[in-house]
Order: sequence, then structure tokens, then C-alpha cells
Amino acid sequence: MTPPDRRHLLILGGTTEARALAAALAATPGAARGATPDLPLDGRAGLRVTSSLAGRVARPRLPAGEVRIGGFGGADGLADWLRAERVDAVVDATHPFAAVMSGNAAAAAAATGVPLLALRRPGWSAGPGDDWHRVPSLDAAAALLPALGRRVLLTSGRQGIAAFAHLDGLHFVARSVDPPEPPLPAALDVLLDRGPFTLDGERAVLREHRIDVVVTKDSGGAATAPKLTAARELGLPVVVVDRPPPPAGVPVAADVPEVLAWLAGQGPTGR
Repeated sequence: MTPPDRRHLLILGGTTEARALAAALAATPGAARGATPDLPLDGRAGLRVTSSLAGRVARPRLPAGEVRIGGFGGADGLADWLRAERVDAVVDATHPFAAVMSGNAAAAAAATGVPLLALRRPGWSAGPGDDWHRVPSLDAAAALLPALGRRVLLTSGRQGIAAFAHLDGLHFVARSVDPPEPPLPAALDVLLDRGPFTLDGERAVLREHRIDVVVTKDSGGAATAPKLTAARELGLPVVVVDRPPPPAGVPVAADVPEVLAWLAGQGPTGR
């Protein structure tokens, strides 16, 4: 439990932005000595930062500072944890498609009165030469695919592959950090890899596997964007699954500096 005279920030998520935020707070002048005078969360005994990872990746990239791995047991479990650990603020820096966790965070914050901010990298936007087909879900992407191509690069994450398992006559090349689990498409090659990816590398993947259509979630960010450039160069269609909106009433920051400004400008008082 956090001592009463020490402020506690919870960062949800193992994203690039979550790690960058934890690193920025760890590097705040005086943080190592237990004093962060520029942040209202500091208190006299310093700022405690806990990063929480879902535990769905076998070998996650760990952020700086204190880390917990595993779920909370839904919104009620998270609310209990916030109370027990005397959390003063929560930054939801989960993946833009982690709608369940974001919803739980919003419900727990509302139940406990703990301020909540969502950190969401901006989504991608189509540019000149892009042949994008935006859809609202993975199921909609699967319904559209047969009209666009036969050899598919699927970059929707291993948990999203099941939405395409029923499609016969298509050959899938799915890229994920860990091996996917059934149900899976009958014709499937799996590339175990994680970003950031390079443009040359993405060109090679598309050519070597004779890809004629790409499927991706609108995750945003630079780490996985090169596939979009490579697809544009080759004139390939890209099916882009739109991200869900953040929970109603939750303020959103686009980057780490905005989060730091939020902490400095409206950091919560202790309880």
C-alpha cells in the first residue's frame, strides 16, 4: 500500500506511449531522490508510478519503474485496487483497441473518484495514392476481403485472426508477437515478429509472400506504419479497421507531453 504522504499514479498498458510516459516520469529531475516538484502528484515523499500490463504477451517490453502484470478482475476489481493502493490518478495508455480495459478503467475511476486520462496516439489518415477501405470491425473486414484479393497480410493481432477462420479460398500471412490459437484459417502462414518495422522490411514481406491486400487495425503510430507506405507503393488495397472511441466523458491526450501537462495542471489531491 502507498504511504499516506506519497502520491501514486497508475499507468495502464504496455504500449510504446505507456513506456515513454513511465520513462519520462522516471527521468523527471529529482525523481530518483524522491522529489518531483513540478508535478502536483509528487507530495513530499515522491511520486510512486505503477505500470500495469495485461500479461497477454509472453515476453513484454517492461517500462521503467514498478510493474504489475495481470488483470484486476473487471471494473470492480480495479476499483478495489485503486482504493487499496491509494491511487491518485490513472492514465489509460492501453492499445487503442483495448475497449474492454478502457471501459473498466472509466467505470473504476467513476466509482472511486480517481481522475482518469486516456493517452491515445492519433490514428492514421489516408494520403494521395492510398487505396484504403475503412470498416467498423474485423467481421466487416472479413466480409469485404474476397472482393479485394486472395493473398492477405493480416496484421490485426493474434486475437483477431479468428474473425477470418471461415474464409476459404484465401491465403493468409498473419503477423503477431506470439503464436495464434484456433480457430484459424485453413491456409495460414504465421510470421512471429514485433515492431518497429522498416519500410524495406515491409516491402520484402509483401513481395516475398505475393500479398495483394493488407488488413490492419487503425492503431496509429510510427512503429507499424511502414506497411501502409509499402502497400501504397505497390498499389495494394488496405482494409483499415476503425478504432473504438474512448469511453464517454474521459479526456484524451495525444502524447506524453500532454499527459505531463495534465498532471501538472489538474493533478488530484490525495485521499
